[in-house]
Amino acid sequence: MANSTIDLDAIDRRILRALQRDGRLSTVALAEQVGLSATPCQRRVKRLEEAGVIARYTAVLDPARLGLPLQAFVMVGLESHAEDTVARFHKALAERPEVVAAYATSGGMDYLLHVRAADFEAYAEFALKALLRMPGVKETRSSFVLTALKPPGDIPV
Repeated sequence: MANSTIDLDAIDRRILRALQRDGRLSTVALAEQVGLSATPCQRRVKRLEEAGVIARYTAVLDPARLGLPLQAFVMVGLESHAEDTVARFHKALAERPEVVAAYATSGGMDYLLHVRAADFEAYAEFALKALLRMPGVKETRSSFVLTALKPPGDIPV
């Protein structure tokens, strides 16, 4: 059901907006915010979880306060799209904590990586000693974030 959509009414949407702002809301506080009593609110949240609309709960961390202020977006081109090469590249990516997100893309390059590092030296070490040595990597192009104008946020519901 992960790729199918479900019908959401106005209350479901209010629940989702509230939980995106604060995933630690108690059922009672959430119910109060969306105009329901606790039991129907809890049933709706459970339905949204079971349908996969609510995929998980998490804490949003501040990377800069954790010593990882540098962000780079790296486009990667592979020399081959053979199944084995791609699988080994995916496995190597999964093992690198610097890569906080990775996407297969269309266009001139094959992948877009979101990388976090402490500084340019740490990024260079990752790029030269890990990324460029990953299976199948032919070329990379890095762009560094100067300022986040609109960081990742809520899904519009």
